[in-house]
Amino acid sequence: MRIALAGLATSHPYTDARTLTRHAELAVWEPDPDRLRRFTDEHPDAKVANDLDELLAAEPDGVVLTVPNPQVPAVLERVLETGAPCFVNKPAAATREQLDALRRVPVHERVMSGSVLRFAPAFAALRPDTQDVLSVRATIRHDVGQWADGYNAWQDTPGEGGGTMVTIGIHGVELLVALLGPDVRLVGAAGTRRHYRTLRSEDTGVLALQWANGIVGTVEILGVSEDDAYTVTLHRRHGSESVVIQGGPDPAQTLGYTGTIEAFLNMVHGGPNPVPWAQTLAILEILVSAREHTTTN
Repeated sequence: MRIALAGLATSHPYTDARTLTRHAELAVWEPDPDRLRRFTDEHPDAKVANDLDELLAAEPDGVVLTVPNPQVPAVLERVLETGAPCFVNKPAAATREQLDALRRVPVHERVMSGSVLRFAPAFAALRPDTQDVLSVRATIRHDVGQWADGYNAWQDTPGEGGGTMVTIGIHGVELLVALLGPDVRLVGAAGTRRHYRTLRSEDTGVLALQWANGIVGTVEILGVSEDDAYTVTLHRRHGSESVVIQGGPDPAQTLGYTGTIEAFLNMVHGGPNPVPWAQTLAILEILVSAREHTTTN
């Protein structure tokens, strides 16, 4: 089996490749020489393609797509022409223009995208009865200090990668939609720079959500944090239930990277799509709406 990595624009594909290499031969295309060198130093046996055409001409069994957000719709459409299953690293869209373009792409049933946290063992084990849930909360502690020094500035730019509200906020929205479903809307959002003053976006934010069945929820984004941790809390009349996702000795396993790739490979082998596209679009709609309604001070 051969898996193609189309782009290495974030840290995710490097982690993905460590799991993939145990199951498949790797091929890679990345226009940035430094990123490509970092990848081939770790995976010297990977076949390097000169461009996207060459990568896809080799007819890979599956594609992991990780390019800057503005490029996703066009590159994804090229991948879809091959018929290969595709995992689009999150977020697949960060602005209204990008999301509208993504909606026009003829996505087939073997395209998945989203936060790896939905495959974290601690979260996957959560199977609550939501009948008596009053509200839900996701608290995302994920430091964004690397952006303050200009690293991957496109991710921190609201009109390109969506900034903290989108790129970090997706973790919380993803977990809540995975629990309660995609029939949800944004009812409020706010962001601020509390510490990293050189950011182009915010380092702290909050989103307010409401599901069609009346359940309300919040996503708290804490981009200033010594330790990364992700907490989901369900509130009921008689108490609350929480689950915490943290790195631990094997972060790829505990944070869901390994589970994500295993789910993707199962799809490559003919299994079902583990992340319904309707959920992905609902999550992106929430995040794009939050970006549109947030003025960062």
